[in-house]
Amino acid sequence: MATAVLDKLESIGGITPLVKLCRGDQPLAQINTIFRNIGVPILAFLVFLLLWSWAAGKVQTSLGQLPGPSQVIEQASGLWQEHKTEREKAVAFYERQEKRNAAKLAKDPDAKVKWRTYNGRPTYIDQIWTSLVTVFTGFLIASIIAIPIGILCGLNQTLYIALNPLIQIFKPVSPLAWLPIVTMVVSAVYVSSDPMFAKSFVTSAITVTLCCLWPTLLNTTVGVSGIDKDLINVSKVLRLSWFTQIRKIVLPSAIPMIFTGLRLSLGVGWMVLIAAEMLAQNPGLGKFVWDEFQNGSSNSLGRIMVAVFTIGFIGFILDRGMLALQRWISWDKSAVLR
Repeated sequence: MATAVLDKLESIGGITPLVKLCRGDQPLAQINTIFRNIGVPILAFLVFLLLWSWAAGKVQTSLGQLPGPSQVIEQASGLWQEHKTEREKAVAFYERQEKRNAAKLAKDPDAKVKWRTYNGRPTYIDQIWTSLVTVFTGFLIASIIAIPIGILCGLNQTLYIALNPLIQIFKPVSPLAWLPIVTMVVSAVYVSSDPMFAKSFVTSAITVTLCCLWPTLLNTTVGVSGIDKDLINVSKVLRLSWFTQIRKIVLPSAIPMIFTGLRLSLGVGWMVLIAAEMLAQNPGLGKFVWDEFQNGSSNSLGRIMVAVFTIGFIGFILDRGMLALQRWISWDKSAVLR
């Protein structure tokens, strides 16, 4: 039973040395690998913290001394405590409302009761969640558009020649240039007395979509166009249908390049979203950073640093998540992915 579990765990690339160490397979080599993959990054991060702590004490700003690691941890703890306090207020609000309505119905079963939504201010955790939902929405829309177009461009040279000028024109356009146009178009088109989504969410998601399109589209095109011609010829000999050819030959062969594009797109989308939220003052981490900058309190720099590390850490997790997904989907499990 234990052997079977270890066999399954070994297929997960990141913990393979640990599994081999548990088996007793070349212990010294596995320890060396684990130290190189885990110990070295930890040591490098500790050196970074020491340098940061030393440099922070020597920088004075208009809001006071640049916060070091301990001050940032303190502010992070404060933001988490604020989130817990706000959630407790929400729970108390709904409990009071439920008791009030229950008492009202007890006196008069036909009475009309009102259920109100708690409208407390969004916490830091709420801002993180808002940004994640927005970036994934824009990223998924962009992927749904870019992958099929990239496949068609990779298989059809004429279509690629036709679309390439448009791709090259719009690819370098900054999200800050798209944002005013998207804002005006959404305000003019998305008109409803009871909208399903807030306009700020739609604006940010579309802006992310416009900037996520190009890396996925181009990498998919390159990946599909680079497929071995012998494979295409075999599919013609076997008289595979077009969809079967795409599913059995094109997608498996182009997966590495497609995922390279997806990883780039997700990273670009995350950066774009933060900038868009700051500029348009849409809810999310970007707005949190801007509000703290405008607030100008003694805690603002520390809170902004918390947001900076949060943005970077989430970006890292998103990239590792895409890498794990690629490793799971790809047919070549022995391929080296970084």
